[in-house]
Amino acid sequence: MVDDNSPDGTADVVRAYFATDARVKLFVRVHERGLASAIRYGIDHSDGEILVFMDTDFNHDPVIIPQMIKFLEYYDLIIGSRFVMAGGMEDKFRQFSSRLYNLWIRVLFNTPVHDNLSGFFSIYRAKLVSMDLDQIYYGYGDYFIRLLMVANKRGYNMLEIPVFYRLRMHGHSKTQFVSILKQYSYALLMLRFKLWTGRMR
Repeated sequence: MVDDNSPDGTADVVRAYFATDARVKLFVRVHERGLASAIRYGIDHSDGEILVFMDTDFNHDPVIIPQMIKFLEYYDLIIGSRFVMAGGMEDKFRQFSSRLYNLWIRVLFNTPVHDNLSGFFSIYRAKLVSMDLDQIYYGYGDYFIRLLMVANKRGYNMLEIPVFYRLRMHGHSKTQFVSILKQYSYALLMLRFKLWTGRMR
């Protein structure tokens, strides 16, 4: 787990419950911030053959992780998706706006993926690190759009399985809707340019 010295006490809870569990690694970053860079940090400091990525606020339901691992026997990339049958969000406004934005992404890039903003996924380490991670892991959640575009361009077989986002029971989301929308839109245009010019692979 990677925590950017969050004031919500997440790191303290992990220390309290998993202090003697060697399988759980906790990294608290005090001089660096950012979702994408935190995930990249986790990749660089993990050693498993299979990697599963998820948020720890339980928007991403850990109950489907065994499925996400099992299906890697048949697919290259497994995505927890809100926009396939049985998936969804308790926040209906966010569900509608996210679905609409994903539709734009699918049209713009001709991608088969319904939830390009998920960030809840599993993949074999070898398949992930074979990508140019420096071209993917920067910014915020827009890293996942870039990852999917590279995976799609490489011909990776991708499977979406349903996940349902419930309202946060504690704390507040750090995502500011309008600013993130602008950031994602800029990232999409830059990605489209890089794909056109062959700079993204």
